[in-house]
Amino acid sequence: MDVNVRRAVTEGLRLREIDVLTAQEDGTGRLADPALLDRSTALGRVLFTQDEDLLREAAERQQRGETFAGVVYAHQLKVTIGQCIRDLNCWQSERAGGLCHRVEYLP
Repeated sequence: MDVNVRRAVTEGLRLREIDVLTAQEDGTGRLADPALLDRSTALGRVLFTQDEDLLREAAERQQRGETFAGVVYAHQLKVTIGQCIRDLNCWQSERAGGLCHRVEYLP
């Protein structure tokens, strides 16, 4: 989880027994976007974000053909906490294995 994700989203996913690691828990809460995406890739974890700057970083990596673990994005103002939890829960169970080098958008 990127630092911009609300705590309620993380807690809601954990209540559903989804393995979540926040940037703060990992000690990477102050990393710049490129370094944070590198860290999630090194851990083999998809990065959930609500930060458009991180989307740009992922798009640039796609254009350069660089490897990254994948990014899931939801706009902060267009997706409620409940929708975010529900969609991430569904997404995690259906698609987690196939997101390498991709960006997925939550409705």
